[in-house]
Amino acid sequence: MTLRQTPLYDEHIALGAKMADFGGWDMPIEYSGAVAEHGAVRGAVGVFDVSHMGYVEVRGPGATEWLNGVLVNDLDRITEGQAQYSLLCDDNGGVIDDLIVYRVAPDAMFIIPNAANVAAVVDTLTAAAADTGVQIVDASDAYGLLAVQGPGSADALDALGLPAGHAYMTFARSSWEGAPMVIARTGYTGELGFEILIPADRTVELWKALLAAGATPCGLGARDVLRTEMGYPLHGHELSADITPVQAGASWAVGWDKPTFFGKEALAAEHAAGPHRRLRGLLAEGRTIPRAGMAVLDAGGAVVGEVTSGTFSPSLGKGIGLALLDPAIAENDGVVVDIRGRQAPFTVVRPPFVEPHVR
Repeated sequence: MTLRQTPLYDEHIALGAKMADFGGWDMPIEYSGAVAEHGAVRGAVGVFDVSHMGYVEVRGPGATEWLNGVLVNDLDRITEGQAQYSLLCDDNGGVIDDLIVYRVAPDAMFIIPNAANVAAVVDTLTAAAADTGVQIVDASDAYGLLAVQGPGSADALDALGLPAGHAYMTFARSSWEGAPMVIARTGYTGELGFEILIPADRTVELWKALLAAGATPCGLGARDVLRTEMGYPLHGHELSADITPVQAGASWAVGWDKPTFFGKEALAAEHAAGPHRRLRGLLAEGRTIPRAGMAVLDAGGAVVGEVTSGTFSPSLGKGIGLALLDPAIAENDGVVVDIRGRQAPFTVVRPPFVEPHVR
């Protein structure tokens, strides 16, 4: 399979990035090392190429009301200029994708889906919108997307003359060197940060300008550590066709009082009965690192769940993980993770593992 490349591919190679397949894209995993890049985001400012993410427009008469009857979160909770985390589910309550919706105008929005799920999101929305007059436009190839994250992110944008004072989960339209852009106060690191949408053919210029303004280039390895420290889900790990928002602890993102959304009947039933497993955090008691797919056992040796994501937390100096566990397992309980035949002790905790600074 030929991997797709973002507009910044040559820049990544020139910087000596370690590249790998991520959702069908040839993406930078690290430059100077995941730990150093993690430190740049937690302590200063880093920039990620996330141009592999999708960009899908939803527009036309009645588009907002229609989309609100499809996605699980309630679009009436936000107004124009605001963004919202939401999910697109199937009839069984499984997650096709988790995504961010941006309200642009009364009947115009755009969605940023995960890279590997763009086609599934577009196909599902297009089929559902048939004969409604609502238009679904996949314009993913037209744009680049850069995530500027860290306590120094606003200073980096200031250096380029870009707006940086807007509130969390809002966005501003601006331009830079004649290029139109959207600057959203969003991100997936838990730090103050921005995601900048810019025409694909201007992405390299903006990337270079941000590096010149002091941003450290960061790869998807550091991004994964950062989001795991926050307890943020990753589709394919904590969310999937088999893992519902209720199981993943994302019930807060469901508009339960809405008359309809895809998967409502199944999710409402699960919500009322209680899920058969819940997403929890795991904190290592020793020098061990959990990995996805490892079994979690209780004190009696019975399997009570499975690790969905695991890594070493540079912030804590310990191994951390996310796991789907039997609901009988409570916070502060002791469990063990089967790490290649060795039982390593962990404490069940509530994420995030480190204090977020997004607001």
